[in-house]
Amino acid sequence: MTFPVVGMVGGGQLARMTHEAGIPLGIKFKLLSDTPQDSAAQVVSDVVIGDYRDLDTLRDFARGCDVITFDHEHVPTEHLRALEADGIPVRPGPEALVHAQDKGVMRAKLTQIGAPCPRHRLVKDPADVAAFAAEGATDGNSASDGFPVILKTVRGGYDGKGVWFVRSLDDAAEPFKAGVPVLAEEKVDFVRELAANVVRSPHGQAVAYPVVESQQVDGVCDTVIAPAPGLDENLALRAEQLALGIAKELGVVGHLAVELFETRDGRILVNELAMRPHNSGHWTQDGAVTSQFANHVRAVLDLPLGDPRPRAPWTVMCNVLGGDYPDMYSAYLHCMARDPKLKIHMYGKDVKPGRKVGHVNTYGDDLDDVLERARHAAGYLRGTITE
Repeated sequence: MTFPVVGMVGGGQLARMTHEAGIPLGIKFKLLSDTPQDSAAQVVSDVVIGDYRDLDTLRDFARGCDVITFDHEHVPTEHLRALEADGIPVRPGPEALVHAQDKGVMRAKLTQIGAPCPRHRLVKDPADVAAFAAEGATDGNSASDGFPVILKTVRGGYDGKGVWFVRSLDDAAEPFKAGVPVLAEEKVDFVRELAANVVRSPHGQAVAYPVVESQQVDGVCDTVIAPAPGLDENLALRAEQLALGIAKELGVVGHLAVELFETRDGRILVNELAMRPHNSGHWTQDGAVTSQFANHVRAVLDLPLGDPRPRAPWTVMCNVLGGDYPDMYSAYLHCMARDPKLKIHMYGKDVKPGRKVGHVNTYGDDLDDVLERARHAAGYLRGTITE
């Protein structure tokens, strides 16, 4: 029997963990990586070093692959269409992926299909930002100018990059300096951020993981709690149905993360989309029957999807960020001895301040205990906790 070859574009930690999920199934991986030092390039045996922005490189890479998938959304849309024209299955395909590549396209499509979104508009200059802000000024408050607002470059932003919290017209010039389109959004009055993770296969089978709470620090995901504590059952169901509906309407194949705001008046609004395994789903490696990575592999190969249900009442993921303590391995003794149930996942990256270099998962019956264990381990590995 010949097992299929999955071509993974991008050599980051998502590719590394997706490859790991395919190993028990005997799935072969071929990797297109920027450098031999990239996270996934350290562990995948068949690695091509090249530029994903070059069409000839992509075409050469695709030879011998049964399907192409990604650990990021940055491959030019026209290149993906060219691969499809060559007869190469691309999952997710360009007509779906463009909604994760371009925030303007995403907002337009979500509005068209009736998905709840923050008030938004493409803006051309700071004066247009001021006009957008004024449109949302509080009724009856003539002194209000509608600020603050959120500005985002429509392409390329992640982990807080390409996003600006604009408090006044004086702050509005910076996003336009790059010369790329800018999207303005209202500053949502939200209680917390949620994420609904779903996986969909080419023949339309889909599964939904429990809705999680995602806690950010300086625009970077810090902690994920599964399921989101205290979330109303009806709101959780609406979030899952919303994510499944978006996946179907956009024709997504593979994993889709729908990042959400839970508002103070009891609504959910779509913040961002990611069409790949996502940080808010890392808890599934140890906390779900079938991880997001394993289900992504199954989906792109059109295999039956696995059970997304949780294994324990609570699972917590904490990202391990680089700090001033580069020797994380020496911290294993303390972390593993203190918590034998702890699961550590490292990405093979050089330690740099603020860089995601790994994550930890904990699980159990008591949320306070599970949270404390995860945060202690992540802090000890980083060096911010020393006892």
